[in-house]
Formats: sequence, structure tokens, C-alpha cells
Amino acid sequence: MLGNGGRNMGLLCCMFLTNPTRAKYFAAMVLIGDGVMALVHPERDAKAWKTGPKVWRDLMHGLSKRPVLTRVIGAAQIVGGIWWALKQEDSD
Repeated sequence: MLGNGGRNMGLLCCMFLTNPTRAKYFAAMVLIGDGVMALVHPERDAKAWKTGPKVWRDLMHGLSKRPVLTRVIGAAQIVGGIWWALKQEDSD
């Protein structure tokens, strides 16, 4: 976070939580970005998400050992994120 984390967090919450269209668009951008990272460096991308419940950690550990599968999932994230962003434009 930039500057004071507390003030900026309030601003981010206000920006995204009060505007559902913006929140959905932001989520689509996150999907696209994470998909690109999975394509570029699949092992690192899987390891970056290796926190949370044991089932999730085990899944991410498995994906870190299967770079081709991680890249396929990343490509699907990119396609899904682009589709979602374009769908939002149509509905606005």
C-alpha cells in the first residue's frame, strides 16, 4: 500500500464496494493478471497462492509441480477475465 495503509484501504473499499460495476471490472483485471503470471512463470504463480486451508495449499502444491496444467488454467483465467470484462461493458 502507498502511504498510510489505513486511509488508502478505506478509499479502496469505498471505490470498489460502493460500485458493483467497478468491483466486477477489477475482479476481471485480477483474473487476467493472474492468468498472465501463470503463463509466464507457472511455478511461482502457484506458490504465490499457497496460503489458506490445507485443501487449498495441497492443490497449489500440486499445481506448482504441474506447470503445463497451471498454464492451461492461466489461459482459461485470461479468457474468462476478458469475457467477463466485455460482458460488463454490454450490460452497462
